[in-house]
Amino acid sequence: MVRQASLFSQLLQQVPRSEFDHLVRQYGAEKGAKGFTCWTQFVAMLFCHLGHADSLREICHGLACCIGKLVHVGIQRAPKRSTLSYANAHRPAALFEALFWRLAERLRHRDGLGQRKTKFRFKNKLLSLDSTTISLCLSLFPWARFRRAKGGVKVHVLLDHDDYMPSYVLLTEARRHDRVGARLLNLNPGSIVTMDRGYNDYQLFADWTAAGIFFVTRLKDNADYYVVEHRQAPKHSPIRTDQVIRLFSPGAEKKCPHELRRVVVWDELNQRPIVLLTNHLEFGATTIAAIYRDRWEIELFFKTLKQHLKVRTFVGTSENALRIQIWTALIALLLLKWLHYQSHRSWSFSNLAAMLRLNLFTYRALLQWLHEPFGPPSVPEAGVGAVQLHLSLPGFGQPQNLTWQNG
Repeated sequence: MVRQASLFSQLLQQVPRSEFDHLVRQYGAEKGAKGFTCWTQFVAMLFCHLGHADSLREICHGLACCIGKLVHVGIQRAPKRSTLSYANAHRPAALFEALFWRLAERLRHRDGLGQRKTKFRFKNKLLSLDSTTISLCLSLFPWARFRRAKGGVKVHVLLDHDDYMPSYVLLTEARRHDRVGARLLNLNPGSIVTMDRGYNDYQLFADWTAAGIFFVTRLKDNADYYVVEHRQAPKHSPIRTDQVIRLFSPGAEKKCPHELRRVVVWDELNQRPIVLLTNHLEFGATTIAAIYRDRWEIELFFKTLKQHLKVRTFVGTSENALRIQIWTALIALLLLKWLHYQSHRSWSFSNLAAMLRLNLFTYRALLQWLHEPFGPPSVPEAGVGAVQLHLSLPGFGQPQNLTWQNG
């Protein structure tokens, strides 16, 4: 008797059906639907990411091969290609966006997404802001025009360094500048935002400084400034210069009249200086350098998203279908992150994603599989539901004992 559902089914149990159905009603996603539910659509798109299906045909045929196992994931039969394609093109992508934030909130409340790798003495919320561009074929995605012969969309992410998962996501056309996404942020006073040089906006820096929000970024090479104070750099450290400055050019001085801080750090790996700009005047220079170094986590986030989930090739060409695929990719990443944190085994994230893909419909206890993926499944002990039979078989001197499992 099978005592466990498939790994895929147990993973989907992290998404309560009651909350999912509530969101479906809230967004009217099944208005006019005739049998094809949003849950079936969600399961199919999650299978796309976790099973690395490259097309609608692979999604539908891959699920159709699992007849008898689909009931455990809450669907009766595999969807048709045309039905799934129509749903992705017309059902609101906001449903899956809301589902991502609801699921992220629940897992964070349970402290199930991991902890900060770099330990800092300060208690401020540390965030990274960046964006990544997903290239698209302009002939297939004419609505996503980027350059003359190229299309694309941009994913703006504000990464929370407490668990290295997004606290803000914005999808825009690729030609929109990064600073546009930064101006839409609603940050709490005391937060520290680290970002690259592409987000240099003196008016934004002034607004954040007035609101008590700190930033750490790189100073432009052509920035004009004058030094207000020289501070002593720590000995035996990569800090070369620590200065309090004011912007000098007329436009910059008018936009940002506050005192800022210029810290020069020597990059031993690339043999070059890195010039940092921040409005935090109290932290040590080495702490400022460590904060900017931790910004690399958002680059790793984008790398993980693109390598292990289907966000480079798309199964639909409409804007709505693309948004649904990106938001379901983020949901899949959230579930993989939860699995990775739950495991006691020293998995790498890539190995976990690959092994889960090969065992999606394996009947094993999920946590047992996480800890011992190559071990045999546990055999239930004989007890309740087991009856010992004594059979006397002809030709044998002793009766044989067989165990029969009811059910």
